[in-house]
Amino acid sequence: MTTTSERLPEYSDEEERSVVRNSLGHPVGVTEHRRWTPVRIAVWIAISLAGALGWTMLAIVRGERVNTVWFVVAAVATYAIAYRFYALYIQRRIMRPDDRRATPAERVNNGRDFDPTDRRVLYGHHFAAIAGAGPLVGPILAAQMGYLPGTLWIIFGVVVAGGVQDMLVLFYSMRRGGRSLGQMARDEMGRFGGTVAIVVVFVMLMIVLAVLALVCVNALAESPWGVFSVGMTIPIALLMGLYLRFVRPGKVMEISIIGFVALIAAIVGGRYVAESSWGEFLHLTPTTLVVCMVIYGFFAAVLPVWLLLTPRDYLSTFMKVGTIVILAIGILVARPIAQMPDFTEFAFNTAGPVFAGALFPFLFITIACGALSGMHAMVSSGTTPKMVQKESQVRMIGYGGMLMESFVAIMALAAAVSLNQGVYFSMNMSAASIQNTAGESYSADASPEENAAAALPNLEVNRDGDEVEAVWETERDGERVTLYGAEALTAVAEDVGEPSIVSRTGGAPTLAVGMANILHKVVGGTGMMSFWYHFAIMFEALFILSAVDAVTRVARFQLGDAIGNLVPKFRDPSWRVGGWLTTAVVVASWGSLLLMGVTDPNGGIRMLFPLFGIANQLIAACALTIVTVMVVKKGYLKWVWIPLVPLVWDTATTFTASFQKIFSSDVALGYWALHNATKAKIATGDLDETALANANATVRNTAIQGTLSILFIVLVASLMVTAIMVVVKAVRTGRTGEEFSSEDEPVESNFYAPETLLVATPLEKKVEAEYAIVGDPKLLAGGHH
Repeated sequence: MTTTSERLPEYSDEEERSVVRNSLGHPVGVTEHRRWTPVRIAVWIAISLAGALGWTMLAIVRGERVNTVWFVVAAVATYAIAYRFYALYIQRRIMRPDDRRATPAERVNNGRDFDPTDRRVLYGHHFAAIAGAGPLVGPILAAQMGYLPGTLWIIFGVVVAGGVQDMLVLFYSMRRGGRSLGQMARDEMGRFGGTVAIVVVFVMLMIVLAVLALVCVNALAESPWGVFSVGMTIPIALLMGLYLRFVRPGKVMEISIIGFVALIAAIVGGRYVAESSWGEFLHLTPTTLVVCMVIYGFFAAVLPVWLLLTPRDYLSTFMKVGTIVILAIGILVARPIAQMPDFTEFAFNTAGPVFAGALFPFLFITIACGALSGMHAMVSSGTTPKMVQKESQVRMIGYGGMLMESFVAIMALAAAVSLNQGVYFSMNMSAASIQNTAGESYSADASPEENAAAALPNLEVNRDGDEVEAVWETERDGERVTLYGAEALTAVAEDVGEPSIVSRTGGAPTLAVGMANILHKVVGGTGMMSFWYHFAIMFEALFILSAVDAVTRVARFQLGDAIGNLVPKFRDPSWRVGGWLTTAVVVASWGSLLLMGVTDPNGGIRMLFPLFGIANQLIAACALTIVTVMVVKKGYLKWVWIPLVPLVWDTATTFTASFQKIFSSDVALGYWALHNATKAKIATGDLDETALANANATVRNTAIQGTLSILFIVLVASLMVTAIMVVVKAVRTGRTGEEFSSEDEPVESNFYAPETLLVATPLEKKVEAEYAIVGDPKLLAGGHH
């Protein structure tokens, strides 16, 4: 409360009109209307011209030497325009945030799952939670089709699809007490629609979690440096959480500096620990890492969010964003030329050696998280809506967080296409693919590098007919030399400190080589390539682990809401017993799939990996369907096209991909085609013991893949039919508007926090100063009312 020694700030009449106050006269928000000054107009004209130039160079001029600098220019300019204009348009037309309403974080504020979290920390948590393997791996694999289709989808896809989904799901979940996506479907579409959504989303989410965890295990296995550095983020995060809660509440910048210094020390120290006698204790097998990840996932999902999950995600965001910004700067300085053409032949056939399938629909399925991801909808209806301080912050967290992930994907694509084609395909072709492509040139006695070099000329990549050849520039005895063929592939491995880089499939190693190839030209020279490569591998593992822990907590909320329809006590996410039980079920589910994947090379999650992209995008289709229903029932039929456009596109791509996987007669594409062809091979009786075991595994795996594909497509189609019936009924009967929405009843807010991410406006600073005097001191300290 106000005292004689504290003076309230003085406002001009215009400023006072922009301050939002509650019934007690306390400030709870700011509605500034910034005028279009000549300087501001000039800035946006400059941004628009830069974006137009970038797109002209990438999509129109193109030519034989496209500089990757234009990837950065086109992306940043497009993101700025989309955030300032399109996201704001959606906010004003559909969301209509009101800072007079208390968010669930303020209303409940139980210090466990519901916790009003500083917007900067929450942005870090949200970005870290949504940014998993997808934006790193998907664009790398999609590079086999050329640089242009992936660039177009990553940038424009996030503007009209990914950012829209994330922001709207976050807002609508926040308005409904932070309820999960499945429970919102039940509230809006009834028992049948809700049950379908809950079941299909939960099953697909387990597949997504297991695949994310598998990529992380592969990155950290036998890597003491990575294990130490990633492991140290846990005690650092605990320190940050305790510091902000009890030592210096609200001092985000202080603990940010402390955490950043500690993180850099852990990264640098990891290399020395790995080379010391301690390193052997951190040389963990994949099976050991599975156990560690399951234990960590359990505790990260049940401990209070402020203690471990949120500060760890915020901490990892320093490294994630920092590394991507460093890579962008490296591209601007080194200016590498794209080695891939705008389109390759693989964009128009199913012969791609990295993955099978033509540009439509499989480019969009493969890129996934960089432009649109169903997993994001789970985070946006899981942890984040329970921690948002003010409704006006949703655009910055939801749409802004997704734009940053898209930028990660663009930088990954730029790194991949800047690699020599021969190096790229040698890394991403499996051993079997190299053998098939090499044909008679393949020799069992030759080295992997020699066989890869023999296979490359047989790849029909370039539309102008140019052959693919491995070329690598390196340093020998202090002089720059250019090597070709097998020698080039051997030199790459030597430069990054690996025994071999041939058939290092999955995308992550390719990104690490691409990053090292760019960054060593800026800092350190050839001698630093090994450092940059291993730094990138560890960076990828940290990237993915942050998504695993957050989505585990989200899946726990999803399961709790589902059981809560039968046992209401489970609906309370802060009920400890319910939280422990649901978390145990979740980690046991994805942990068992993960364990099968690392112990059985022919089964487990590897069997489910082809389903990962489609399952992720089908979750997005479910999320956009539910959002579309909520927009209509809210009474905003005029603007239903905003979620409907990405829904139609996502449905077209995922359903087409599913149908091709189910019905295609191409054994490289169709599950059942490969299933039947493999059974025919077994029937001949000509297979040796090893080949027979692999063939039986293929028959089993394709049967499961094909069956799940059919199940998923039927369930999602059922959800969409139910949604159409609900929408038609609501429109025909006129049951649309505020009174027919499932939103919680509004509760007046008594809390203020700025809307902007980093630098508060002068008016926001004034209001912060006033709230520090008249506001609730317990809320300021992160406590309870």
